[in-house]
Amino acid sequence: MWEVQAQATRAQELCRACKHECSYLFAGLPQAARLELASLMRPLELDAGELVFYEGLPAHGLYILCEGKIKVAKRLKGGRSQILKLLAPGEVLGEKTLFDQETYTCYAKALEPSRLMFIARADFLAFMRKYPDVAFRLIEKLSRELKAFGDKLVEISARSAKERVARVLLELARAFGRETPEGLDLGVELPRAEIAEMAGVTTETAVRILSEFKDRGILALPGRRILILRPEELQSLAHPFRTFLRENLI
Repeated sequence: MWEVQAQATRAQELCRACKHECSYLFAGLPQAARLELASLMRPLELDAGELVFYEGLPAHGLYILCEGKIKVAKRLKGGRSQILKLLAPGEVLGEKTLFDQETYTCYAKALEPSRLMFIARADFLAFMRKYPDVAFRLIEKLSRELKAFGDKLVEISARSAKERVARVLLELARAFGRETPEGLDLGVELPRAEIAEMAGVTTETAVRILSEFKDRGILALPGRRILILRPEELQSLAHPFRTFLRENLI
């Protein structure tokens, strides 16, 4: 019992010191409610490459990402994966299994050292009953993601590989990018294979398209970094679907 109380106190301390904006699910909550929420949390530290959860694991609650970056992906035949989304500090994962009490149908992996907070399902459901605005925002979030994934299905069946890679780059830049003297830095260093997974193309195809964009002066590719030099040209290649989503960027 003492260990549980100590973890709750530690979570409250970490929440008070957090420099990131938390999930918009909790926007507008009074300070007392935020402290109550923090008291339900249990900290979880992960190194790069460690799994938050894996496919087939029973789902027991909700995670809030406090530091680092997490990818959520689905394993495919032949050892390949399809990245469904990337998460940055302040976002939640595991929300789709809160209500059905089934197993995870995808996996979540840390791309860099990360810290998360875990809230048990029963505790979070009770919290939503007490603060129904959180439940309405969760429904809104799930609705937007359903629309985004619907667009993703259309894109995979009807759009060219070049357009899909262009959109992935633009949406990564929108979610994580930062302006530098050299150009618009993508803000996350992903292997070419993971860029390919996000676009739903082979690694060879992604490498070829990135090289073509570089030759055309649209991108610069120093090491594993990707710099967008001419975003307007990249934008002209991409149909305005919403196929990749960060919840706090609406």
